[in-house]
Amino acid sequence: MDQALIPEGLKRCPLPVFGLWVLVLLAIIGWGVYAGAVVLLQALNVTGLNDYFGFGFYITIDLAIIALGAGAFFSGFLYYGLSRYFPALKELHKIINLAVIVGFVCYTGALAILLLEIGQPLRGWFGYWHANVHSMLTEVIFCISCYAIVLVIEYVPIVLENRKLEAIKSVRTFGHTLHELMAIFALTGTFLSFFHQGSLGGVAGVLFARPFAYRTGFFVWPWTFFLFILSAIASGPAFTALVCRAMEAVTRKKLVDRSVYELLARIVGGLLLFYIILKILDTLYWALVLAPEFGLSLTDFYRAPYGMWLLITEILICGVVPAIVLNIPQARKSDLILFGAFFLNCTGIVINRFVMTIQAIAIPVMPFDRWQVYVPTVYEWAPGIAMLAYCALILSLSYRYLPLFPREKHLNPT
Repeated sequence: MDQALIPEGLKRCPLPVFGLWVLVLLAIIGWGVYAGAVVLLQALNVTGLNDYFGFGFYITIDLAIIALGAGAFFSGFLYYGLSRYFPALKELHKIINLAVIVGFVCYTGALAILLLEIGQPLRGWFGYWHANVHSMLTEVIFCISCYAIVLVIEYVPIVLENRKLEAIKSVRTFGHTLHELMAIFALTGTFLSFFHQGSLGGVAGVLFARPFAYRTGFFVWPWTFFLFILSAIASGPAFTALVCRAMEAVTRKKLVDRSVYELLARIVGGLLLFYIILKILDTLYWALVLAPEFGLSLTDFYRAPYGMWLLITEILICGVVPAIVLNIPQARKSDLILFGAFFLNCTGIVINRFVMTIQAIAIPVMPFDRWQVYVPTVYEWAPGIAMLAYCALILSLSYRYLPLFPREKHLNPT
């Protein structure tokens, strides 16, 4: 039965081996579900959150995974929206299915984690029904929810390509119809993601009482609005490439042509260079102009364990270095350097989301305040790790039973 579900002409690992892998992932997911249930039953006091840290590990991992999942909407925009004008972008056809699934697992996993952060999930619908039209978070919750629905719709035709399902005429017809409409959904997803990625940064940028995060900007949008968008589209495709490379390493197969990685490297390199230049200018203006207006200096924002090493790592090591490397053709020819640059890029974005969430709150803002240190508990780590296991599970099932990579059969002749 299992063999009949595997795409025709493709080899997969023996079912017992795959079953053992799935059991391991399910065990990790079960651990996370148990920890989440404890949080819901005993409230957020079992976590590291307190009166100082209303945001913590949950929001950090949500912001990070949503940024890394941006490869879905941006790859879709490039392929469905621009490939007719730039034929080279048609190469993305070879990895677009994976980009959609990576986006799907990132966004659905983030929504699951968000149920724990809001404290009272039974009142989660308040954000939709009693929307605060003056809050950027209102736009975020609507756009993320709608884009998650779009990703489900984009994932459905991939599922319907399963060997057994496609043999059913009505299912095949429905799947092909969805494929024809995919450009509409991809461009709709681009619109939704563009605004919620920016608003996630805008939430931090408008916090006047938090000098570390506060920024001036354009009209109602602080500069962090635009920086979050740029950082997401610069890291999303890189994360998709890393996931694909990891799958190649595990399966010991070539899944996409080297030209796909080259194309993603050129796209990511250009975007990352543009982002990191603006990020450096923003940081300099913040440190030399905005902070002094609050009566603070740069060193006032960095104390152990949130020291200057975070700033240096985020901007220099994980920003400037990969931006330079990815724009050097000779450097891109080395897999080690190429994927190392992708990894640094993604790490830098995760650090950025961390400092804009945790470090911004740790810094005292009142004379009687003192520096705070946030330490997540196992009830935060477990759901976060479980979310990663969930992502791995969906990717594993999709790879085994769906034809994700159009070139796999050609690249791995039997």
